[in-house]
Amino acid sequence: MKTIGLEQKVALVTGASRGLGRAIALKLAASGARVAVNYLSNDEAANQVAKKIENSGGEAMLCKANVAEDTAVREMTRQVVKSWGKIDILINNAGIVRDSLILRMPNEAWDEVLDTNLRGAYLCTKYALRSMMEQGWGRIINISSLAGLVGNMGQANYSAAKGGLIAFTRSVAREVGPRNITVNAIAPGFIVTDMTDKLSPETKDAILARIPLGRFGIADDVAELAAFLASEQAGYITAQTICVDGGVV
Repeated sequence: MKTIGLEQKVALVTGASRGLGRAIALKLAASGARVAVNYLSNDEAANQVAKKIENSGGEAMLCKANVAEDTAVREMTRQVVKSWGKIDILINNAGIVRDSLILRMPNEAWDEVLDTNLRGAYLCTKYALRSMMEQGWGRIINISSLAGLVGNMGQANYSAAKGGLIAFTRSVAREVGPRNITVNAIAPGFIVTDMTDKLSPETKDAILARIPLGRFGIADDVAELAAFLASEQAGYITAQTICVDGGVV
């Protein structure tokens, strides 16, 4: 099997200063891509990602922007194209949580999550697609969630956004497929993050009992799949949602 090679490709990864976005940005860079590191507020963390890429011989660009704001996204994509000539790969990863039971959920918690997690993917896709359409090649990978498939109690807003992202994936894939652009979603299950670190031992044990592989996933499990979907080898895969969840039941 050929080694995944992304030399000469330009990738934009949203929410890349930490967690899954960070792991995906580093993996794409290690595979040869130039990586635009999008983030919202954590300058130090974003700088660390860019420096790690550059120290490994890669190229990185910092793109501080709120993906929920039209003007900010338009300017971000314009800057990437101006600097590197194109955008080949878009990873829509930026996301937030504002958990609450539906009867107690403030309207703001609904709006903020839908704006970042779903509107953000729409805006980034809309503006990145212009470059992909011109060159007749592209890869869009949307980071959804197991919550978007089965729902999570206390996460009606997050589950709705992630479920919407799956439907968005299918629709856009059908629109742009004739231009040799693939659009897929990854639905991670329980991945080791700051959020899972806060779970009680009892909750962790209950979750692990549902996972046949007997462990939580790690960010690299998702990053490896993202790099494959971004490659030439995945050119006949589109409109799919692929779970990375250890077989959770």
